[in-house]
Amino acid sequence: MKADNSPARGMRDLLPDEVVTRDHVLSTITDIYGRFGYRRIETPALESIARLTGGQGGENEKLLYQVLRRGLPDEMAPDTTLAELVDLGLRFDLTVPLTRFYGNNAAQLPTPFRSLQIGPVWRAERPQKGRYRQFYQCDIDLIGEGSVLAEAELIEATTTALAAVGLNDMTVRLSDRRFLSALASSAGLPQQSWDRFFIALDKLDKVGWDGVRKELDALAMPAAAVENALDVIGQLQSVGAEKLVDVLANALPDLAENVLADLSVTTGCLDALGRDRAVAWQFDPTLVRGMGYYTGQIFEVAYAGVSSSVAGGGRYDKLIGRTLGRDVPACGFSIGFERIIDLVGNLVAKDGVAVLMEADVPIADALAVARDLRAEGRNTEIIPRSGKMAAQLKRLEAANFGSVVVVRREGDNTVTDDIRELRSTPSQ
Repeated sequence: MKADNSPARGMRDLLPDEVVTRDHVLSTITDIYGRFGYRRIETPALESIARLTGGQGGENEKLLYQVLRRGLPDEMAPDTTLAELVDLGLRFDLTVPLTRFYGNNAAQLPTPFRSLQIGPVWRAERPQKGRYRQFYQCDIDLIGEGSVLAEAELIEATTTALAAVGLNDMTVRLSDRRFLSALASSAGLPQQSWDRFFIALDKLDKVGWDGVRKELDALAMPAAAVENALDVIGQLQSVGAEKLVDVLANALPDLAENVLADLSVTTGCLDALGRDRAVAWQFDPTLVRGMGYYTGQIFEVAYAGVSSSVAGGGRYDKLIGRTLGRDVPACGFSIGFERIIDLVGNLVAKDGVAVLMEADVPIADALAVARDLRAEGRNTEIIPRSGKMAAQLKRLEAANFGSVVVVRREGDNTVTDDIRELRSTPSQ
């Protein structure tokens, strides 16, 4: 039987050129976030199953990879429950581990604390273009800052990072979970149905209004209440910055003044940011974000020509309290790293030098030539000469070498030719 050497479904091997691109994007993003004061932390891939299934992850909890307890016997009783078999799971995002990290280490961290996390996460979802079962996330979080300084800074830092990797045509979509709760309450939806209403609304960009209505009908929600909510949403779409607060106040008279004030500050900061760089924004009353832990403003970054967002986040002031025992204001933003890689494309620069070593050249001499080139800051590889020169130069150019130097023997001496640039070498 032939061995299956393919990676697990929905997971990938990455070739060297792909890793070069990913490393470039990661280093660029990390550098930008560092300028804003965000410092890298690391958390384990595995977390307690109780924490991962504690209602913090919304729909993602259904996509959890669970891990069997150590030391289980080969056979279990037929009535054994899953809870008796599992005690750990692979993290499905970086926010839930962060809350545990902060709860355990708060006494050693500054206030506010600016966190940067980069690492793989796992979700057992159906693989498709741009979505994988193992993928990287890149998160920044500002913990301990209760004002919308957090929201405004996170948005500016993330749009700056995206621009630095070449994504400039961006639109920030903004909403607020407190607005959504006021909307559902004002429309007359029973509170126990709010989460299901929000989840259905969050699928608008995938299924359209007809699909949302169909899903809400299937949930047997009061038809009049649903129509009331959808009517208010219609009034709030495409509202300009100068009218947003007034329109919100008129559409939802019970919406708290502090919610309106917070949105006014954030949108004012977005206006100012948009005057300095190519960043547009809009208030999106259909934006929900799937995680159940958001408590305030939520936001996503859309990129021209891409149906899904390339970054998203929001405020989650209650989540850390589940570990620490007291509420701590917190806000975070996560970049969709795999989507960014797909958009950026191949960034491999042809800057490597190939040292072509003729067969009679002493290895020590070839090593010395390569050593001198590396001392000049050049990426250098030693490659034996083989076949026709023109054909080998073509192969080297295809392998992303930018130049070549031939090391050969003349009598008893080793000779190094001048460096040649590889630019579409003509065939011979």
